[in-house]
Amino acid sequence: MSDVKIFGLREQKKQETRQEISDQATRLFIEQGFEETTIAEIADAARVAKKTVTNYFPRKEDMAFDHHERFVAALAEIVAGREPGESALAALRRVFLDAAARHDPMLGFTHGGFGRMIVDSPTLVARLRELMEQREEALACALAEETGDTGPVPRLVAAAIASPYRVLLGQIMELTLDGLDNARIAEIVTESAREVFDLMEPSFGGYAVR
Repeated sequence: MSDVKIFGLREQKKQETRQEISDQATRLFIEQGFEETTIAEIADAARVAKKTVTNYFPRKEDMAFDHHERFVAALAEIVAGREPGESALAALRRVFLDAAARHDPMLGFTHGGFGRMIVDSPTLVARLRELMEQREEALACALAEETGDTGPVPRLVAAAIASPYRVLLGQIMELTLDGLDNARIAEIVTESAREVFDLMEPSFGGYAVR
């Protein structure tokens, strides 16, 4: 067997182990509560050593938010990949509406008690807030690099045009906890998104047009 194939199999095994740890941890968090669940219980459920758990996830809360790197990078990537003639705001609007139609978990669509798990845990609420701040910062850096503006404007714009994703995520989670299904939530949040992005268009629709 070639070294390349062996390396590929090892990487696949690592990814499978990481996913199993995350899956088992999330199941236990939902069943028992985040704060109440121990690393030892997660290790037991995933059939790995405690050290293996902490090697893959130095922060316990990132077992629940196992795609946090993708979450943080998402808005900057949307803006970087926008279409010719499209503003940063328009790209964020387009992608949000498409994602809402798909019930994308990155917007906040959840199932199986995941939303309740987050809101019941001060640690997870704080971590989600931190991730949203990091996402906004990544967007500000992308705007600054593209426009060449080293002043406060890219940061201000990033805070504004990222806000629908933050506010509407909160709405999605509230509606989830109210017991609405994802199809109905998508209808409501799509209407909210259109209203919010329309309100922002006069101020930010002409900024960073590709």
